[in-house]
This record gives sequence, structure tokens and C-alpha cells, in this order.
Amino acid sequence: MRRVYLDNNATTPLAPEAFEAMKPFLLEDFGNASSIHAYGQKARAAVEQAREQLAGLLNARPNEIIFTSGGTEADNAALLGIVENVRSESKHVVTTAIEHTAVLHTARAIEKRGVQVTTVRVGAGGVVDPADIERALRPDTVLISVMHANNELGTIQPLEEIGRIGREHDIYFHSDAVQAVGKVPVDVEKLGVDLLSLSAHKLHGPKGIGALYIRRGTILKPWLHGGHDERDRRPGTENVPGIVGLGMAAELARRQLEAEAGRVVALRDRLEEGIMRAVPGVRVNGDRGRRLPTTANLCFDMVEGEALVIALDLKGVACSTGAACSSGTVEPSHVLVAIGRSAEEARSSVRFSLGRFTTDDDIDYTLDVLPAVVERFRSVTPHANKPVAQWRTPSARH
Repeated sequence: MRRVYLDNNATTPLAPEAFEAMKPFLLEDFGNASSIHAYGQKARAAVEQAREQLAGLLNARPNEIIFTSGGTEADNAALLGIVENVRSESKHVVTTAIEHTAVLHTARAIEKRGVQVTTVRVGAGGVVDPADIERALRPDTVLISVMHANNELGTIQPLEEIGRIGREHDIYFHSDAVQAVGKVPVDVEKLGVDLLSLSAHKLHGPKGIGALYIRRGTILKPWLHGGHDERDRRPGTENVPGIVGLGMAAELARRQLEAEAGRVVALRDRLEEGIMRAVPGVRVNGDRGRRLPTTANLCFDMVEGEALVIALDLKGVACSTGAACSSGTVEPSHVLVAIGRSAEEARSSVRFSLGRFTTDDDIDYTLDVLPAVVERFRSVTPHANKPVAQWRTPSARH
């Protein structure tokens, strides 16, 4: 059976170039990057080269890059590091309703420590209004955290405007850019961020490695305790093979970003338009113009999204109902609810996410099998004989 992978927002296949770069450091060049002998020096040189490669992708200085175990650790480090470093009886953080759970759950954790958190709502397109962020600020606000691109919708947030607001009010600005890095240009100087999180496995690098950009002069309280690794910011023996893989993935993204984005967006649009032509009662979730080239999130009226994902998998097509870390939850997507979808509509939505290895044939095959699968589900629903317009709940017209 043909296999088609359309879940690249969950994870991406490892680029062969990244794998080849990693291999020597898994086998013969196995030294600890903190050791002073030749083995250690070779490992250290590889780590620093990767730091330069990643800095080149972000328009950052290499000494502003700290390697972590992934995006979740980087998000935790940014929020906790800023909040814990500020010595004040009153502390306030501003974030949005559509953040990844790595940010939202960390925000809940710091609330238990007495920090107040304001969660700003987004519009129906899944984009936050910078004016709403500014209105949420208080004299005791210490951090703004707004993601670069949403993992479920693909919607890109107005970070430049928010960055200006942060600078004007002298407030640190963090962005979870896990879904954006390697897919769209991410320039830390242009965006005005003080902290930015990313993860290798979202840009065809290995799992278990990520990074946190920390602007020079930004003071974070260490979130882990141990040795003096990563300039005393993140103790622990460096994951040299992972770091090398991330560096190569960043280098590939830097070289291919513009051409690859154009290719992928053409495939994404053909998939989306083909589904909407062939299947009635399908709508796009989120702003269709302001989003990643990789992402299409569609609501299928009168179809249960998780059942559709399983049925498509049986046909060889891998997609998802949303964030992989929330898979199996009985709650509807907090992102789709935040943009005004009902719980029923949220549960009827499926995310297709493309990547470097998605082909025209993959799109053709998906368009071949999907309409019949949807039709089969709808044929057994109680409302199958109603006109399509009557399938929608009132909130679908908002």
C-alpha cells in the first residue's frame, strides 16, 4: 500500500544530509565536548560549528544560542528563567489563548507561584491583535510570550509589531517559533524578540534536541543546576550528534527556504482546493493568507475528525486532528475553540501538514482516496440526507 506522510507539523523525517553529518559523532568521534583531549576538542568544534549554522539561519550571534533537549524545555526555560530572575512581589506575564501547551502549562505553573498571567484572545482567523497585547500590559508585566506560527492552524502572528511594543515598554518578549523556524524567514533582529524557542525535529533534524535564542544582555535564572556547560546557562553533557544534526538541518533550511516554501505552498493549495471541490461542507480553519506554507486545517461537516484520521491511515495517508502532544485527549482543540469553533466543529477538523519530502504524487493520491472516505462516513450519519447548509452549527458562520 502506498504511504503518504502529511503530518510534518508533528514531526519531520530526518534529512539524509543531517543523518550523514551525525554518523561520525555516534561512532568514532564520540568525545565529550567538555573534555580537553583530541576527542573532546573535535566534539567541541562540531558543537560550535552547529551553533554558527543555527545563528546564521536566525540572524543571531552564535553566543546567543543555547542548546536544549527541544522546544518544550526552551519554552519552560524562557518563561521560568525570566520570572524567577525578577525580584518583585508583583509579577505579570502576557500570552495568548492559542499557544502550545508547553507555554500554556508553564504559565499555569508560574501562576501557582503567585505570578499573574493574562491570556489574550485571538480573532476568528487565529491571529492576535497587537493592540490587545498592549492593552493587557501592566506596570508589573515582566514578559510577553506569543508564538510565531500556530502549530494547528499555521497562522503567523504579528511579531514585529509586538516586538516594538515590548521595546517601548521595556518588557522582555519571548516567542515559541518551533513551527516557524525552517519554514518561513525568522530574523531575531527584525522580529525584536529577546528569547526564541525552536526544535530540530520540526525542520528535518533529529528528535531530542532544540535551542533557545537569548538576546545578549537578557538575564535568565538558570532552570537546571549542575556543571558549567552552555556558558553556565544549561548544564549537562551536550548531545553532540543531535546538535550536529540540528546545525545541518538549519544550514539546509537557510539554503533552501525560499524555493522550498514556494514549492510546498503550491502543493498545499492544490490539496486544499482539490478537497473543497470534491467534498461539500468543508471549510478552512484560520486565516488562509497569513499562515505557514505547510499547513491546511480543514473542518469536515458531519465527520468525526479522529475517525477520519484513522480511516485515512488505513488507506496509507498519515495526518492528524491537531497537536501530537494532545493526541488521545477527549477535549476539543483549545486552538479551534479559541477562534470560535464549537466543540463539535473542533472535533470535525483535520490538519494536513506538508514538508520537504511531500510530492505531487502524494497530493494526487490523497485527493484520490479522501472523498470516498468522507462520503462513507456521511452516508451513515443521521443527517446525511439534509442539505449541506443545514449541517453547519450556527457558530460556523461566525
